[in-house]
Amino acid sequence: MFRSDEYNFKQIDWISVLLYLLFVMIGWFNIYAVSYDPELDNSIFDFSINSGKQLLWIGGALILIISVLVIDYKFYTAFSYIIYVAALLLLIVTIFAGTDVNGSKSWLDLGFIRVQPAEFAKFGTALVLARYLSEQQFIVNRQQWVVSVILITIPAILILAQKETGVALVFSAFILVIYREGMTSLILLFGVYAAILFVLTLGVGEFPVLIGVGVMYGIILLYFYLNRRRFYKNVFLRQIITTIVFFVLSVGFVKGVHYMFHQFLQEHQRNRIMVLFDTERDLRGKGYHVRQSKVAIGSGDLFGKGYKQGTQTKFDFVPEQSTDFIFCTIGEEHGWVGSTIVIILYSLFMMRLVFLADRQKDKFSRVYGYSVVCIILFHFLVNIGMTIGLFPVIGIPLPFFSYGGSSLWSFTLLLFVFLKLDAQRVHVLAGH
Repeated sequence: MFRSDEYNFKQIDWISVLLYLLFVMIGWFNIYAVSYDPELDNSIFDFSINSGKQLLWIGGALILIISVLVIDYKFYTAFSYIIYVAALLLLIVTIFAGTDVNGSKSWLDLGFIRVQPAEFAKFGTALVLARYLSEQQFIVNRQQWVVSVILITIPAILILAQKETGVALVFSAFILVIYREGMTSLILLFGVYAAILFVLTLGVGEFPVLIGVGVMYGIILLYFYLNRRRFYKNVFLRQIITTIVFFVLSVGFVKGVHYMFHQFLQEHQRNRIMVLFDTERDLRGKGYHVRQSKVAIGSGDLFGKGYKQGTQTKFDFVPEQSTDFIFCTIGEEHGWVGSTIVIILYSLFMMRLVFLADRQKDKFSRVYGYSVVCIILFHFLVNIGMTIGLFPVIGIPLPFFSYGGSSLWSFTLLLFVFLKLDAQRVHVLAGH
């Protein structure tokens, strides 16, 4: 299990490590800017404020990095199923014994520390997906991608049972990994179609969408009927049956979205989603977060107000600014230039990870690498999209930036296991 004698630190991708450290440090300083009180003149090392607490999480992350790097890379392949099952068991325990935080029962209070198992479930799912797909020669049949989707869906459902919708949605990013490994493009097209129906159902209502679906499939059926002589009889019947099946599924999906939106989601989650379709809705209530975030970012102009000089930050106008809305601190204090630099750095970071994933000769490492990229990409796009009103507020952190131990540790674990696998690719090629 421990084979540090075979490990050469020169083989680790130091570009990714340096970018990771840069993100963590920038995030830490911005957490301090949010926590800073001009009257008290708190130190960044003050453990009574979030920056001091984050420093402890950073120290724990460094210990985690060392642990990951000294463990034999084969450990992650051999124990992937066990880690996945352990993650599922933790999610089940959390459903019954979790602590309620902001309406979500997704935290385990261990006394000296509070952790969110849902964050670490992403790591377990990435491992098991990599293990399963690496055992397949190709994804060319329905059974293989169906099993992959089931492996992804189980933890997502358990997290939904904790009323942690945001984290559950992150698991949809794994679909891109399956597609990369050979899943038919039709599945992605179906996904886009379902997403369009989902948005329209919430945006314009259930009844108008059902009318639109009925008209669309009626036109398709009419087209097939009028051109029936062009097709063989069995082909014509198959097209008619397929169209009817898709119509029934579409109606069921629309009604399911309507039911889940009104019966499954909590009121504050429904309001946050509806704010996306009506930006002037409830500006003093559920729309307050996004409104104030936009004000903070917009007030930064080109170069920002300066470090620790953000007025939106100092007067607590933006809720959850150390976690979900950390990016608006960058926008306010460092302006368009600072925000653009952060976005460019993230883009370079993910491009680097894609390059590392592409160069893997071992299928397990490649699939796991793409899983890491897709998870980080999803968090990056949605978190920043939330702060500028492009996505509903679903409460997911900005990787390596946002305050919180579970988030930082889970992303650190995801990244450095991949860097460990990448560093050992020479041994893999040599057959060691």
